Amino acid sequence: MTVRIVRLGSARASGEGTRLGTVRRPPRGVAKKDFARLDWYDVWFPLLAPSPATMKMGLESQSTKNAARADKLWAAFSRKYLAEMRVPAASQALDALAALSRHANFSVGCYCQEEARCHRSLLRALLAQRGANIAP
Repeated sequence: MTVRIVRLGSARASGEGTRLGTVRRPPRGVAKKDFARLDWYDVWFPLLAPSPATMKMGLESQSTKNAARADKLWAAFSRKYLAEMRVPAASQALDALAALSRHANFSVGCYCQEEARCHRSLLRALLAQRGANIAP
């Protein structure tokens, strides 16, 4: 049993299980009834998404052409997002997901193209710290 870290909207892996969308907003232009059918997500789980202000910082780190500025923005985004994940509700949700990963297959994801500059990479680390079984 494992948790997969995925890009929402990508094709599902065999046996992936329930897909959780750890995003602030639903996908644009997609009817709610089609979210699961089109491989976005089965359950919307914004509790583990960055706050709007933090999300803005993360998006800016992805779009800037200046590598040094992008690195600074990413570091600031990471610090802020990790602080948001320390609040009790988010921390408890991460603990629950880590425990579930030992008994069920499911996935968590976001829309970002590159995991390295997405909160998915930080979620992966947070779940690993809690002993989650994470698919490679």
